[in-house]
Amino acid sequence: MKLSVIIPVYRVEHTLERCVRSVLSQDCTDCEVILVDDGSPDASGVICDRLASECSRIKVVHKENGGLSDARNKGLDVACGDYVTFVDSDDYLAENTYRPLMDIVSSHPEYDILEYPVFVYIGGKDERMLSFRDVEYRSAADYWLSCKAYTHSYAWNKIYRMDLFKDVRFPVGKVFEDVHTLPLLLAKAKVVAATGVGMYCYCWNPGGITATASGDDLASLLRAHQRVLGNLIESHSSTIEFLEYYIKVLNIQCDVCRLSGAGITTPEVKFAFFKPLRDLMKAGGGKDALKFVIYKAFGIRGLCLYNKIRYMFHR
Repeated sequence: MKLSVIIPVYRVEHTLERCVRSVLSQDCTDCEVILVDDGSPDASGVICDRLASECSRIKVVHKENGGLSDARNKGLDVACGDYVTFVDSDDYLAENTYRPLMDIVSSHPEYDILEYPVFVYIGGKDERMLSFRDVEYRSAADYWLSCKAYTHSYAWNKIYRMDLFKDVRFPVGKVFEDVHTLPLLLAKAKVVAATGVGMYCYCWNPGGITATASGDDLASLLRAHQRVLGNLIESHSSTIEFLEYYIKVLNIQCDVCRLSGAGITTPEVKFAFFKPLRDLMKAGGGKDALKFVIYKAFGIRGLCLYNKIRYMFHR
């Protein structure tokens, strides 16, 4: 078995069939589709069983509700593929996505992770295309910073070598689980590649975590980024890419303060920031550069106040 496609299922009776049929319609017969019914109280579990009765490539797992991470982990426990990928059951795939991707990993056996394009927030006001050029990264840090992987650390628009998950699982009980997990996989990956081939269709869900995240949820996200940030300070703190990431983490910290008032602090970075700051301004990042200067002068609460005032005048 070449590819395992893991689809967690919970309260998706209206979108599940569209999702599964978009996977089955791919010209990729050497794959299995694992539907993990996470104790869904609607008709989703019945739909899973019906779809499995129609196609021998579908495997269904029924379990008590444990959340998205737990469902993905259960899928990993039973997966048989050499490679694995994930699909959320309210999303779907564009035609002719998996076969070209599998052709790429077959011709490049050194690839541990292959990322492909996403049509983001379909049906929402911020829908957009996330595309990539064909590129290889032989350093996880270069991929995280140069490709700005921290802005698209989604689990589902990637093909992974199954071996990466040998001792890695998604954190049960945490939101933004992808940001907690991807750095662990990158630490084991020797080559990460991106391609312009294929398309994952990510549908906007007004009830999803992106739309309803609380201060505690964002605090969990912040801690995940802080761990990565701390690992990169010594080797990359003199680069513009690191400064851009640092400012991204500061913005998350401001959101945490706004929603919960928590005083979580971003690790202080002791580095000569003038060169990357100058490079950032030359690259057109004047607004982000100003945020960093405000933070250095007035601390995180000063930056939060600046963001609040800026939002009032631009909404």
